[in-house]
Amino acid sequence: MKPQVVEMARLLLPGEANALGAAFGGSVVGWIDMCAAIAAQRHCRQTVVTASMDDLHFHAPIKVGWSVTVRARVVAAFNTSLEVGATVHGEDPRTGVRQLTCSALLTFVALDPEGRRLKVPPLDAETEAEKKAASEAFSRRTERLAKRGQGLSWLELLTA
Repeated sequence: MKPQVVEMARLLLPGEANALGAAFGGSVVGWIDMCAAIAAQRHCRQTVVTASMDDLHFHAPIKVGWSVTVRARVVAAFNTSLEVGATVHGEDPRTGVRQLTCSALLTFVALDPEGRRLKVPPLDAETEAEKKAASEAFSRRTERLAKRGQGLSWLELLTA
């Protein structure tokens, strides 16, 4: 299947901002998750759930009154999971200056109505950029799977 870009736009309202007049990080993460989930569902035409969020970076603040654009697309399709890349841009409406404010990679798993994993359709990577991004995604997946269950001692600090 050919990848599609999903785009969502909104204004940052005062109720979504911190004491500095910038977007709450949690709100931004929620917008990313929603947009990326739509991209994943469109790709596999199945219900998907978020399995992980990696490489989440806040690059610049989004100020109250700015327009916000969230973009997402499937980067790679594995067996029952997908990697989706997402970006968030903020735009000052007074100046028209637009900047990257956040980026993330998410992994989604396709599930049937009983919660069992489903096979996802392959991604048709056509351009060199798409092929390179997919190759990097496969490398990240290999690293994630190799690290599974490691380095979790910090959980004991919060669950004791």
